[in-house]
Amino acid sequence: METSFDNGVGQSGFQNIYYLLRRSFAKFFSFVTIRRLQHSEPNHYATLGLHGQCTPDQIRSAYRLLAKQFHPDVNRDCAEALARTQELNAAYEILSDPETRRAYDESRNRPKQRGAATRSSTAERNIKEEVHLRMEEFLRGTTMEVRVNDPANPDGPETYDLVVPPETAPGTRFKIPREGHFEGGFVTVQVRARADFRFKVRGSDLRCDLRISFQRAAQGGSEMVQGISGRVRVDIPRGVGRNEVIRISGEGLPKPRGGRGDLLVRIQYRPEVRILRPTTRRTG
Repeated sequence: METSFDNGVGQSGFQNIYYLLRRSFAKFFSFVTIRRLQHSEPNHYATLGLHGQCTPDQIRSAYRLLAKQFHPDVNRDCAEALARTQELNAAYEILSDPETRRAYDESRNRPKQRGAATRSSTAERNIKEEVHLRMEEFLRGTTMEVRVNDPANPDGPETYDLVVPPETAPGTRFKIPREGHFEGGFVTVQVRARADFRFKVRGSDLRCDLRISFQRAAQGGSEMVQGISGRVRVDIPRGVGRNEVIRISGEGLPKPRGGRGDLLVRIQYRPEVRILRPTTRRTG
């Protein structure tokens, strides 16, 4: 005895449900495609569900599959099926021919090339330079000429006046508007400390060495060192060790947010010199 399952829907009912689902899917897909085309240029690769490096065989297979799926005869009551089919035909017509596909790819890449050219021209108009100042010039300020040698400038070297105000911190950047061929760009000038035999620069702090005797190190006391704005007193604690650092606040270079850095004095022992008397050898 053969048992059949019947839930009230015959074979024709299942077919109707199948076609209804296909029409709903086609309508939704067409709606998404139309919305995309309203806001951007048509992407024929996306229309076929492919990427830009696809092969001709992949283009042919994708077109045949989608054309059969969205054919108006299959989707009779779907108004968007015709528009979807037209998109597929237009995409296949362009991508199936090697010459038209090459021209289409070049047109897609052309906006990117224009953007790259714009970024390149902007980068050429802006240039960076460095100048080195003496320690004292950071405190009192200075005015100097900045010479810019830009190989891209057909007019040759450029010269600008740079005004460094008092209490300028090392590493500060100044933007100077360019003139002539690259008018509209800027020269970004960064000021740095010039090498000085007296100090080593660490940001806004200065480092120097102080040589003292063993007796001064044991007993303590005070010594004088040369700072950037005059002589500075260094208080030496009793029993100070070799390479120990004494920090003197406010005797360094200006800080970016105001104030002055510190002077870091490293203690070094001065070698002791002993005078040895010659000994006489007795004879006899």
